[in-house]
Amino acid sequence: LLAADDLANHLNVPVATIYAWRYRHEGPPGFRVGRYLRFRRSDVELWIAERLGEVGPIEDPPASVRPQRRFGSKTDTL
Repeated sequence: LLAADDLANHLNVPVATIYAWRYRHEGPPGFRVGRYLRFRRSDVELWIAERLGEVGPIEDPPASVRPQRRFGSKTDTL
């Protein structure tokens, strides 16, 4: 697993860019482990290949299989 700073170093971009991409849903898929953001190396490589046109677009899983996160009294999908 890669931390946000590891991914930033790998892609040669500022860490702020990683968080901005995540906020805009543009970057590689990541997930939280406790309070830490992590990225699977395989997801990052697939995201890069998609950006280069080497593979088709990554499809989002159906809402029924997406992990859920609780915000206050509401439950939202990630």
